[in-house]
Amino acid sequence: MAQIAEDLFLLLVDNASAQPGLDSPRRDRVLAAAALLDLAHACRIRPAVAGESVPPGRLVALAAAGPRDPVVEPAFELLQAKPLGAGAAIKKIGKGIQDGLVERLEQTGQLRRTPLSAKRFTRDYAFPLTTRERAGPARAALLSALFDRTPPAPSTAAVITVLHAVDGLGALLSLNDRGWRWVHARAGEISSGSWVDESPTALAEVNLAVTAATVRQALMQLV
Repeated sequence: MAQIAEDLFLLLVDNASAQPGLDSPRRDRVLAAAALLDLAHACRIRPAVAGESVPPGRLVALAAAGPRDPVVEPAFELLQAKPLGAGAAIKKIGKGIQDGLVERLEQTGQLRRTPLSAKRFTRDYAFPLTTRERAGPARAALLSALFDRTPPAPSTAAVITVLHAVDGLGALLSLNDRGWRWVHARAGEISSGSWVDESPTALAEVNLAVTAATVRQALMQLV
């Protein structure tokens, strides 16, 4: 399951307007980054290191057993065809990632797509949640990690990392200056990979943290 990407989109539309609380360019990038981190947590991709035939830092596909998820499979196939830098991968994956996520979340009964207004070439939609069984716990986990310093689960750490990289936490939170200073400091800690030391970790979590560092740097350069 594309837990990171799905949780991120559910959090972005969990508001009164039922529309993503982040502008389209940044939204496409963070959703693409989240899909890459889902693959990393499944140990299906990782950054290349010095001494390999692929330039260091490029994302490479790995042979890994397990179920395939339709949301992240296009990202995996892209890297399977050719290792790419994180920035290039994010740009390519971001072009269609939201449509795949919405379709999957509709199929699993998490939200519904509601047309708002039709323009000449496009149509705007709202995405009201049909249940908060995932969005509610995901938001609670994010708030606990940021404000209570609870060691975040891998998916929560990944969501915080990609949003912090594009200055996108404001899509989920409304705070005063003091609150933002706290959140930026704590989000910076988590984004640096501190969560790996705060929680029991295994190979999948370590690979996620290593890949997240590469993806985070690419996001910051794309903003």
